[in-house]
Amino acid sequence: MRPEALPGWLARMLGNARPKPAAGPAPRERTTPLTRARVAAHLTRRGYRFLLDEDGDLTGTWDGSRFWFLLLGEHGEILQVRGRWHRSLPIAQRAAVLLAVNDWNRERIWPKVYLREEDGELALYSEVSVDLEHGVTDSQLAQLLACGLGTGVQVFAALDALLPAPPSSS
Repeated sequence: MRPEALPGWLARMLGNARPKPAAGPAPRERTTPLTRARVAAHLTRRGYRFLLDEDGDLTGTWDGSRFWFLLLGEHGEILQVRGRWHRSLPIAQRAAVLLAVNDWNRERIWPKVYLREEDGELALYSEVSVDLEHGVTDSQLAQLLACGLGTGVQVFAALDALLPAPPSSS
């Protein structure tokens, strides 16, 4: 895919320029505690649109699917980027969808993908979770957020191709 053909948010996430070789050793970044404010600041720097939901979690929509940026654990030390596919599927498709989900999880490290039954239908989720108990640098945080979003969008695009939406009745 040509860089100009990428969606704006994906081009920003991947960067439009090749990295320049370092002139010398890069200054060493210090780890600092994970906070919701740091996650929000990174998303803002990337030009992403997001909001704070009623539970106090950062959330936004990428390629039509909802993503949350959660801080879990006793001290909010676990970063989880969780996505929910924009479609729901009938319960009758559970066996076929489980095969696709199992294939994905077996062949890839990220994201973890799973099904949940919600309101009589199947919902598909992606998750990337990382324990950051000892802190995280800004570069590491950027990479983890890009991984959670990028791989989540990737699995949802694969599901869109594998399980096309039924024709709408108009």
